[in-house]
Amino acid sequence: MTKQIHFNLFEMNTVGHISHGLWVHPDNTRHRFNDLDFWTDEAKLLEAGLFDAVFLADVIGAYDGYRGGPETAVREAVQIPSNDPLLVVPAMAAVTKHLGFATTFSTTYEPPFPFARRASTLDHLTKGRFGWNIVTSYLPNAARNFGLDDQIAHDDRYAIADEYLDVLYKLWEGSWDDDAVIQDRENRVYTDPAKVRYIHHAGDHYKVAGPHLTEPSIQRTPVLFQAGASAAGKAFAAKHAEGIFVGGTTREDYRANVADVRRLADENGRGADALRTFASAVIVVDKDRETALEKAEDYKRRSSAEGYLAHAGGGGIDLAAYPANALITDIIAAENKPGRDNSAGNRRYAPGATVADALEALTNFDRSAFYVAGSPTDVADAIESWVDETDLDGFNLRQFITPASAENFIEHVVPELQKRGLYRTAYEESTLRERLFGEGNTRLPESHPGARYRGGAHLSD
Repeated sequence: MTKQIHFNLFEMNTVGHISHGLWVHPDNTRHRFNDLDFWTDEAKLLEAGLFDAVFLADVIGAYDGYRGGPETAVREAVQIPSNDPLLVVPAMAAVTKHLGFATTFSTTYEPPFPFARRASTLDHLTKGRFGWNIVTSYLPNAARNFGLDDQIAHDDRYAIADEYLDVLYKLWEGSWDDDAVIQDRENRVYTDPAKVRYIHHAGDHYKVAGPHLTEPSIQRTPVLFQAGASAAGKAFAAKHAEGIFVGGTTREDYRANVADVRRLADENGRGADALRTFASAVIVVDKDRETALEKAEDYKRRSSAEGYLAHAGGGGIDLAAYPANALITDIIAAENKPGRDNSAGNRRYAPGATVADALEALTNFDRSAFYVAGSPTDVADAIESWVDETDLDGFNLRQFITPASAENFIEHVVPELQKRGLYRTAYEESTLRERLFGEGNTRLPESHPGARYRGGAHLSD
């Protein structure tokens, strides 16, 4: 059977997400992100294009590592101003029936109990179309916004996240039985008290009594996404994630990393097929190759090098402050701090890379392992080869212009992929988890660690 490819639109509730400087483009409507119609129009467009989901990134701090402050990020609209991604989901769900929603939320700074209720509420309101992108946050400014002097050490953040997930599983999967809500009007019993329980979680980081405040939603646990390139991140993904965003610099890297996370999931007793793997796709398409290439050149001309540098400095390292011939490995070692994932920083650049190499890579989006600019046939050929070469399951589509990037993909690429059997021709599933794993797979499989709390089992562990 031909493998159908999953596509999400990569979004953020902000002006400037990752295509820095292009908010000035006359065809770009991103300045309307505060307008609810912006989001409902986009949702209807993506559903018409049969996308899997809209994937909403988020940060909870400013990019203030470049030039010693946030001024460049503020001026260039580098993910500031930005709004809460969770709050646009109900409006988008109200105008769609099938489109999924995956939103980013950090485990590091806010307690699990209120997030459990928000996530269950969104799964109810979307009728089982909600997913959560689990992050531990990486901006030093985020730590300062929540009363800390600096970031919690990288691996410690993952230890916190691991317990955070245990609390959530106990609330989502173990606190209520499926048949707890009986709505017995005659006897005036809405919920059977015998089928709702405390969780009494007491761990190293959290103490949560429960019970969960929300009755079981369609999926109970939302679809779990995660991106982690470090050893701790991969271990976390192998245990918890259902969709993972794989990193790398070359397609060979991606293939090796896809195989590695599947191996780790299998070693965790979940099976190699328990994960769906994704990467970012950088696609510029039009009716013919010449028009697409002209468009790509226009995007490059309008892009902001300062914006990309401010984004790159968000983790606290200001590359522009170093000589052009300085080695990235030396800089990362010199700026070693407890909260930073230095190993991931080293993996982002080729061995021996200098500051000049890094700056060029930052400001040239065509250096991506998954970049193509061309005709519908060119793009479909490229996508097909990407999947063949890496064994990836899908892509997050990068936006240059809103809504044109999605419109052009839907108009030109989707029909070509459909002809090849690589893209759905209609929605067949009801929930987001079913979209990834097939009809009938609405809830976590028994092999997932969250499933062990069903029926109130193991709550005292």
